[in-house]
Amino acid sequence: MVTLSNSALTGGGKIPKPGEISLAHLGVLFLDELPEFQKNVLEVMRQPLEDGQVTISRVNATLTYPSNFMLVSSMNPCPCGYYPNIDKCSCTPPQIRRYLNKISGPLLDRIDIHIEASNIQYNELNEFVKNETSKEIKERVKKAQQIQKNRYLNKTKGEGYFNANLHISNIEKYCVLGIEEKEIVKQAFQTLNLSARAYHRILKVARTIADLENSEDIKVNHLSEAIQYRTLDRKYWD
Repeated sequence: MVTLSNSALTGGGKIPKPGEISLAHLGVLFLDELPEFQKNVLEVMRQPLEDGQVTISRVNATLTYPSNFMLVSSMNPCPCGYYPNIDKCSCTPPQIRRYLNKISGPLLDRIDIHIEASNIQYNELNEFVKNETSKEIKERVKKAQQIQKNRYLNKTKGEGYFNANLHISNIEKYCVLGIEEKEIVKQAFQTLNLSARAYHRILKVARTIADLENSEDIKVNHLSEAIQYRTLDRKYWD
């Protein structure tokens, strides 16, 4: 069982010191086996993930630390790890529900991309599939970063150079959708019962996918991929 405390994660103490989310500022914070953390500890990340900073109040002072980090986490779908394979899963429905409920909906809503890792079959281990090399992926990411820097430089006052930093007031300006794309988002919003936060995050992710393909416009395939990254919580938490 992970016993990380609130103060260790967000910062604190008699003489307040920065916690892990501030030490990860402008970097990556990886939390393995997410449901093994205490729920109240995970919940304190909600506001820092939204604001990019964390405030610690004490009797003698109130301190604000930067916490603009990328959260990456992993988890199993149940305690034994085999759900939804009912032939292998030994967990009862209440056990699965308690396990998943350690991760709240509001916290999941603040995570842009949810990806399920499927089981690998034995014959796939020996298959050779030619994929992009790490070097090729790096170059594609660097080009997308430069596209975003050029797009936002001196145009979004007070914001960063990347899609992730776009304020709600600028999302509609830089994430323009056509008629067909708007209809797709509308259907997803209604069918998946998405929040306003999820809607805006889908647009920003779709904008990034388009940039990675060097596409000036957000197209149907970019939106469809971004929407797929918002369906995992509906699959297991509903």
